[in-house]
Amino acid sequence: QSNSDLSLLYVLFLTLLLLFLALFPGAFNCCTKISDDISKGILGRVERFEIQKADGLCHLEAVILHVKGKKFCVNPWNRKVKKMMKKMKHKIHRSKSHVRKQRRTRIPKQKEQKQ
Repeated sequence: QSNSDLSLLYVLFLTLLLLFLALFPGAFNCCTKISDDISKGILGRVERFEIQKADGLCHLEAVILHVKGKKFCVNPWNRKVKKMMKKMKHKIHRSKSHVRKQRRTRIPKQKEQKQ
């Protein structure tokens, strides 16, 4: 009987764990440590970045830099990081505002000729 109690407890634990993971998917993706310094080489290869707030599940403010499938957690107050973020936002904004729409060329309908 104690074996079945142990099995039930195990199943209950797994169920609660899966429920927690479903409700809080970002719980295990938080930066727990941040670097105060980051190399120019990494900053130059950043594909995108995210800002982690110190609220909810994550208890640390950070900027998450994504470089070729790797994540780097850095101090959001670092001057080089702030400059890079500003440059990336400006670049994204500029590229969107300068996209030109292709003009439609109007093909005039020819009047049917009466025969």
